[in-house]
Amino acid sequence: MTPTSLPQPLALPQRLADPAPRARRTPSALGKRLCRQVGQAIADFGMIEAGDKVMVCLSGGKDSYTLLDILLQLQRKAPVPFELVAVNLDQKQPGFPAEVLPAYLRALGVAWHVIEQDTYSVVSRVVPEGKTMCSLCSRLRRGALYRYAAENGISKIALGHHRDDLVATFFMNLFFHARLAAMAPKLRSDDGRHVVIRPLAYVREADIADYAQVRGFPLIPCTLCGSQENLQRRQVGRMLQQWDREHPGRIEQIARAMGNVQPAQLADPALFDFRTLGAADAAAATVWPLDDDA
Repeated sequence: MTPTSLPQPLALPQRLADPAPRARRTPSALGKRLCRQVGQAIADFGMIEAGDKVMVCLSGGKDSYTLLDILLQLQRKAPVPFELVAVNLDQKQPGFPAEVLPAYLRALGVAWHVIEQDTYSVVSRVVPEGKTMCSLCSRLRRGALYRYAAENGISKIALGHHRDDLVATFFMNLFFHARLAAMAPKLRSDDGRHVVIRPLAYVREADIADYAQVRGFPLIPCTLCGSQENLQRRQVGRMLQQWDREHPGRIEQIARAMGNVQPAQLADPALFDFRTLGAADAAAATVWPLDDDA
């Protein structure tokens, strides 16, 4: 888990590639593989350093439960000391089982905190009926978590996005926003005050679902708010599921490709200096007129 000095982030190594379906069903092998993949991501992207105070954002879904569980296992044998604190945001959604997470975390013995903030009422008032609440809800939730991090000496904010989330976001940006971008495994927040990490960046969603079932996490459904998943993400999700069924290994290759970018084979002058390529005198490269009247 010690951060390594790499020229660029690595894609999922071949030795961590998808195992045979039978191996995925073995609880012991599954847990070891998830620890190995999360540890590899932490090392590849320098996610956790000595003395870090890592806030694990716990929603009650399978991804965040798995993230906390694996980080606790890695913490016990990590080469560097770091703290973990599990933080949940209670958004006051009707019917939300508020005691589930505190009971689980108390039994687990991990440091934890519940932020109580009624973002549900705000979103319900502002978003028209029938429209998705996810975008505004996400912004309000992020703001509450960032405030807690700033006030409590948090050095890293750990989110539960997995490999399939990264791949889906890549295609959403490609299809709907005309850009090549995904979710970064590690990033600095827009205001520059927080470092966000995604230790599950190498982990398949199917493996997380299997692990959550094996571990018996007390899952809380995200459908309590009555909001529907973003239509674009649903479309991309269906496409990826079909590919996974019909072309095994394709999603794995896409995930690995995101860590193997060749700027000279794309068409973004901000990433590669095409203009001076092959020019006898780079400083005197011709600047062509761009207006129609020239």
